[in-house]
Amino acid sequence: MKKKRIAVIDRELCTREKCGYLCMAVCPVNRMGEECITKEEETNFPLINELACIGCSICVKKCPVRAITVINLAEEKDNPIFQYGPNTFRLYGLPLPKKGVVGIVGKNGVGKSTSIKLLSKQLKPNFGDYTKEYAWEEILSNFNPELREYFSSTHKVAVKPQNVLPIAEAFDGTVEELIKKMDERNALNRAVKIFGLEKILKRKLNQLSGGELQKVAMAAVYVKDATVYFFDEPSTYLDIGERINTAIFMKDFSEEKSVMVVEHDITILDYMSDYIYIFYGEENVYGVVSNIKPVRRGINEYLTGFLSDENTRFREHEIKISRYSESEVSGPEFFSYDPVVQEFDGFSLRAERGGIRRGEIIGIVGRNALGKTTFVKALSSSKNITVSYKPQYIKAEDAVVRDVFSSRKLLPDVFEEAKVKFGIEKLLEKNLKELSGGELQRVADVLALSTEADVYLFDEPTGFLDVEQRLAFSDLLRRVINEQKKAAFVVDHDVVFIDSVASRLIVFTGEPSVSGFATSPMDKREGMNLFLKTMGITMRRDKETNRPRINKPDSVLDREQKQRNAYFYSE
Repeated sequence: MKKKRIAVIDRELCTREKCGYLCMAVCPVNRMGEECITKEEETNFPLINELACIGCSICVKKCPVRAITVINLAEEKDNPIFQYGPNTFRLYGLPLPKKGVVGIVGKNGVGKSTSIKLLSKQLKPNFGDYTKEYAWEEILSNFNPELREYFSSTHKVAVKPQNVLPIAEAFDGTVEELIKKMDERNALNRAVKIFGLEKILKRKLNQLSGGELQKVAMAAVYVKDATVYFFDEPSTYLDIGERINTAIFMKDFSEEKSVMVVEHDITILDYMSDYIYIFYGEENVYGVVSNIKPVRRGINEYLTGFLSDENTRFREHEIKISRYSESEVSGPEFFSYDPVVQEFDGFSLRAERGGIRRGEIIGIVGRNALGKTTFVKALSSSKNITVSYKPQYIKAEDAVVRDVFSSRKLLPDVFEEAKVKFGIEKLLEKNLKELSGGELQRVADVLALSTEADVYLFDEPTGFLDVEQRLAFSDLLRRVINEQKKAAFVVDHDVVFIDSVASRLIVFTGEPSVSGFATSPMDKREGMNLFLKTMGITMRRDKETNRPRINKPDSVLDREQKQRNAYFYSE
């Protein structure tokens, strides 16, 4: 049987006449007098006939802007459930809500958000025939019994979108006004209590932080009268305590409603979910949906890259998490800072003196609104050292990605490796304003890490990144800092990421929005133990994959670890 091929052309990159349609000229099938790559009549974009394509990848290699991707599918697939257009992304299969919390995990660009749009009927299944709009009777006749039952039922859905920042631009009003406008079941007071919005009810949306806006977005979805609720990446911008509270809310809410959640923080996904769907494929090319799996087995299979029920390996390598935390780096202090004392707008910050050694990464952990970003900004203004700073919020300016990189003094070897590892090459000709949240974060992370400096400051570098990208960035950051004999401070709320990258910790405690206190850099185990104790959380490692798992409150293990004052990874 002939292998099925997928050919995708990024039309935002394709230069058409400028390159003289080089792909058409070098295609062996075209040169033999047959038609494989032709010109689309209406747009003049190249069009690849996937049935005629022989998978030689010559057009892929010769394209001057790397706009073409050709994939040979690992196994024969039925028609996709949806395809956007000619030579564009397509999705195979769909997840389905059921009683409990159904989690979705997978790398970016393989159809997680597309599946939500299909399940919420924002998109209509077309089975790969993008030229035709199917009637619902035809669609239902093409579905298996489970999908037929879901789409034929009168489900009313509510969706919390992936990126919440545009909400502040779209609604010129207060938090209370937005929730009242969305409230269909007289649930305003419950929403305010669940998401802790009492102090910001009268504020306008454009005055909120990312974390506050995320909670408001979830509250606005919660008060809608629906049968199925979708939450796309709800933990972005939230601290670990807020993530735990969100997970508890999801589990409680799923007792009365169907809940489906897309999440990249696997510790939180594991804690909140009853079942898991794994999405795999090629970024912006195609996505495949696995069978539904129990949560622990599903996450472990995602990390190993092998689906046992389907007998399918979808990744060549396992995502490995070390059983042992990063150890402390020895040597004299390379850079030190004085105690920080700042007071403004009713908030006070006090940080103990500290220092960092060459080759060391110090993690910064703590609740939101305790002054972590203020502290990092204070470090960025230090004299006698050069600093590369990745801010918490990234503004997409009107600039081409290539020009942004060319404006900085870069470390060539670091940039070349990071560019390939994080898919920056395909983004170089795009405008920053065209990038997704994950793409923009990757550009910002790579730009900061590639810039020549003494000290690197990363404020929440994992936002919008998938699990694979988070751990790949951790590996690269750790290696660059060690080999270049530099130093770095990293603020993040993903415990797996912080554990994998940091050798010591600065722990922030205090009362959010009132006062914050930062310890001096401390031993990793001691620091994480203090941090988790302030959260009231204990954690253990999974026996198969070593990934951190949160213990259920008041479970036997939770009580035992608290009694031993061992909140962090009981061995």
